[in-house]
Amino acid sequence: MLIFGVGRTDRISARRRRSISFFERSAGMKKGILFDLDGTLWDSSAQVADSWVLALKDYPQVKQRITRASIQSVMGKPMDEIGEILFGELCEEERKNVLKHCMEVENAYIREHGGVLFEGIEDALARLKETYHLFIVSNCQVGYIEAFLAYYGLERYFDDYESYGGTGLTKGENIRLVAQRNHLEAAVYVGDTQGDYEAAVAAEMPFIHARTGYGSVSASVPYIQRLGDLVDMVEKVMGI
Repeated sequence: MLIFGVGRTDRISARRRRSISFFERSAGMKKGILFDLDGTLWDSSAQVADSWVLALKDYPQVKQRITRASIQSVMGKPMDEIGEILFGELCEEERKNVLKHCMEVENAYIREHGGVLFEGIEDALARLKETYHLFIVSNCQVGYIEAFLAYYGLERYFDDYESYGGTGLTKGENIRLVAQRNHLEAAVYVGDTQGDYEAAVAAEMPFIHARTGYGSVSASVPYIQRLGDLVDMVEKVMGI
């Protein structure tokens, strides 16, 4: 049985759930860390902007000027919402076509050019992997997480990943999904934005704010200033 809520059908009652410590320890407990990607593990905003500029050469009717800043302003949002923000002047069908093309060009560009890993990430992942199962949950399109992992050869650190493009679900629902299908009994979500925090709350999972990325969080939550601090912070949050 999962200690945190990951489904609507087999859930501990609210009263019972409150009476059980999230991190009730047992020798065989399967513990996981779920990561957001953009702004948490790396910064690919410059490369994504460059790829979209290339992609939009095929759509001269689009007047929106794509810059690193405009990409950063929408990173972490679901793809449909990004399309509405950046290409709101287009009709729905055309907007979907433009967005789809941009995502395809982006995936290929990221596989070739990568992004900027945050300092200390591989060392932190290697240390965390000794104790925890690691996952990625992002609002990106299918192929983007794969491009990230392939460019830096980080596949060996992660057990599983999921995206909005893969399921069409909200980030909170995808966090629950990944926790459920990997049979996690205790876990924490690490992200850099208010949306990440709200997704963790929706999934009934503790949250660590990575102050490395694009956003802030209004709530008072545990945080890290760099990924190297995550090893100690997760131990504190997990109560180990």
